[in-house]
Amino acid sequence: MKVRKSLRLAVNILVHSKLRSWLTIIGIVIGIAAVVAIVSIGAGLQQDVESHLGGLGADLITISPGGGRASAGFRGPPGHEQGSTATSTDAENLTKKDVQVLQSVDGVALIQATVSGQGEVYYLGEKASVSIEGVDPLVWKEMTTSELASGRFLGPSDYNVVIVGNSIAENTFKQPLTVNRMITIEDKPFRIVGILQESGGFGGDDRSIIMPIDAARDTLEDVGEEEFDSITIKAANTDDVEQIMEEAEQKLLISRHLTEDTKDFRISSSQSTLETMSDITQTISSFLTAIAAVSLLVGSVGIANTMFTSVLEKTKEIGIMKAIGAKNGDIMMIFLLNSAIVGLVGGLLGIGLGTGISSLLPLLGMGIMGMGGAGMTTVITPLLLIGALLLSMGIGMAAGVIPAYRASKLKPVDALRYE
Repeated sequence: MKVRKSLRLAVNILVHSKLRSWLTIIGIVIGIAAVVAIVSIGAGLQQDVESHLGGLGADLITISPGGGRASAGFRGPPGHEQGSTATSTDAENLTKKDVQVLQSVDGVALIQATVSGQGEVYYLGEKASVSIEGVDPLVWKEMTTSELASGRFLGPSDYNVVIVGNSIAENTFKQPLTVNRMITIEDKPFRIVGILQESGGFGGDDRSIIMPIDAARDTLEDVGEEEFDSITIKAANTDDVEQIMEEAEQKLLISRHLTEDTKDFRISSSQSTLETMSDITQTISSFLTAIAAVSLLVGSVGIANTMFTSVLEKTKEIGIMKAIGAKNGDIMMIFLLNSAIVGLVGGLLGIGLGTGISSLLPLLGMGIMGMGGAGMTTVITPLLLIGALLLSMGIGMAAGVIPAYRASKLKPVDALRYE
């Protein structure tokens, strides 16, 4: 029997059981749509991690309080710190002595010590809580990867002036903040001298206000005169980052009279953070994809059930075809093509639905993991769509193998007697 004729018979089986076929197809549609949407979200998240963290500077190393058994949050380069760092209960803040120790490490080009905290900002009768970062103006200008949208950077003689992150400037208050506007931070007046470009990213400065470190000490509560919340090192050579990290860690352990077991600080680079976040996003994507695979498994069971029912319904027709010369392989081909068509239709519809969901998510403006207010990114590639379609057809055919085999083994005499 020619493939074209087998295909026509397979389509006829599908058409003559429309309701049952469409109910089966829906299971495949849901599964494929979930796979496409989840994989595209995972790929987009991975892309965001690489682009945002990659922009923090491969030559930067950050030291922050917290160590031992406690986990520490990510803190980027100056002006990129995100919130407060989790520390162990007995962790001590970083000090000027630590800065001096780090200055003796070979390969260090610049060191930026930063104080940070949350502060209340008042503007035209509105109030908001934002992240405040106190930096050395000259060093911060040299080390930051941020660009100005308007205004200027901080100067060495500045005090009651600030640079505002893009998200705060554009989205925090009803009226956007602009250069030369006056704002009040913790009852102290400050003039805006610069607005940063939108950057997004983990630990991005879109939601931070940058000010001179002396002003930050006078504005924020519980900030010691010679204490810092983080220290960022800029390596003279990117290739020396790992070596600098090891030497800096050893010198700080000796200076602070600590061991590896009692370490109360955390040291990391943008590259190590990127690798950690990449592992996390891959794990999340794999877990969600596994969940989506369960719905595909349910869909495959539905296909198998539908095919068994079709074999029972078409038993007499199978007997007639065998009586007029159809071979076992011909019968098996018809039912395999039938299940493949179910998988194909479900795959095409699932791809369409999954692509639509993936395209809709960025429009919802859903920020992911503190991406600086950036919307969710989804990545749909031709390879993903082709893979999803082949997967759908493969599942359809795999689910139809046993019913097709059983149909091919029916004896003509028994099939013709079937009622």
